[in-house]
Amino acid sequence: MNDRHRQIFLCADDYGIAPGVNAAIRDLIARRHINAASVMVAAPSFHRAEATALRDCATGRAAVGLHVTLTAPFSPLSDNYAPLRNGAFPSLAATLHRAHLRTLKPELLRIEIARQFAAFADAFGHAPDFVDGHQHVQLFPQIRHVLLHVAKEVAPKAWVRQCGRLVAVRKRFADRKALILDGFSGRFRRLAHKLGVPTNPGFAGTYVFRSQADYARLFATFLDGMPDGGVIMCHPGTVDAELIRLDPLTDLREREYAFFRADSFPQLLTAHGVALKNIPS
Repeated sequence: MNDRHRQIFLCADDYGIAPGVNAAIRDLIARRHINAASVMVAAPSFHRAEATALRDCATGRAAVGLHVTLTAPFSPLSDNYAPLRNGAFPSLAATLHRAHLRTLKPELLRIEIARQFAAFADAFGHAPDFVDGHQHVQLFPQIRHVLLHVAKEVAPKAWVRQCGRLVAVRKRFADRKALILDGFSGRFRRLAHKLGVPTNPGFAGTYVFRSQADYARLFATFLDGMPDGGVIMCHPGTVDAELIRLDPLTDLREREYAFFRADSFPQLLTAHGVALKNIPS
C-alpha cells in the first residue's frame, strides 16, 4: 500500500438489523472492501452468534463499533425507559423534537445508553472501537451530552462519530441532510473536545435515499477531500423479511452491496488516492 494514500474508515452501519445485512457486511469485511462495522445491539436479530461471526471475521480486518439506537421501531434494553410508544422508542421526528425542547430524561438516557454499551461488551468481550448512532441520534441535543459522558467513562479508547463535512466539500455539494448534520456536528465536536473524547476529522456518506440515486457517482464525491482518519458511512445488505419489517431502506442496500462487492472496488479507491486504514489484530 502506498503510504501517500489517505487512509480512511469505510463503515457499514446497522449490523444486527437483519440477517441479510449481517451476512453482506461480513462478506465485505472478508474481502477487505470495508474496514468498519457499527452494531445495533438493540435490534431483534442481534444475538451472540451474530457477534461471534462478526468478531471472527473482523479481527485484523475491521474496527467494530456500537450503533447506539434510540428511535422506533426498536425497543430499549433497559427497564423503565420513557417515553415509549407501543413499547418502542419514539420515532426519529419525535425524538428530535423532544431533544430540541430538552424534554428527554437525562438519567433514563444514561441508563439506556450504558446498557447498550454493556450489551456490546458482553457480546464481543471488549468495549467498542468507536461509537455512533442510528439515524445520527448521537448528535442531538441532550443525547450528545449523555452519550459522550458514557463513552468517556466506559470506552475511553473509543472515538465517537461526528458527521460534519470539510468546508470545501460543503460549498460544492448542496445536500440538505448533510447541511443539517454539519450544524449538529459543530456543537458535538466542541463538546467532545471539551471532554477529551476523540472524533473523526471528516465524514461523508449521506444522500437522498431514492431509487434513481447513482451511488457510484455519489461515492466518488464522498472520496473527494476525505482526510486521513475520515469516515464514509454506508449501508450494504440484502433484502429479507426482517429488514422489510424494520426499515424502509431496502433495495438501495443491495445496490450499495453490489457496488462495494465488485472486484474493481479497491482499484477505485487507489485511483482516488485513498486506502482503507489498517486495523491491528
